[in-house]
Amino acid sequence: MENTSKDKLITDMKVVLADVEDLLKSAAAATGETAVALREKAAGKLKLATEKLSGLQEAALLKGKEAAKLTDDYVHANPWKAVGIAAAVGFLIGLLVNRK
Repeated sequence: MENTSKDKLITDMKVVLADVEDLLKSAAAATGETAVALREKAAGKLKLATEKLSGLQEAALLKGKEAAKLTDDYVHANPWKAVGIAAAVGFLIGLLVNRK
């Protein structure tokens, strides 16, 4: 479900950026009030994209904090298991690095 919303956000951002690019191209060719209106429309689209990305950033930050809290709770509840897992991961990384 998260992948679907992430894919939708990426698709939405591509559409918004393509719209803004088209508007800026049109604004470059236009003059007077038409150019001003096109620039304002492009600025509005960019603001919308920025707001969506800010929302995504906030959601990612909250999920990161939640994951850190869960990890901290797990390590405090199972310290030796956490040490074993960390040692195993370190060993595997060492094996991968020394493959060359």
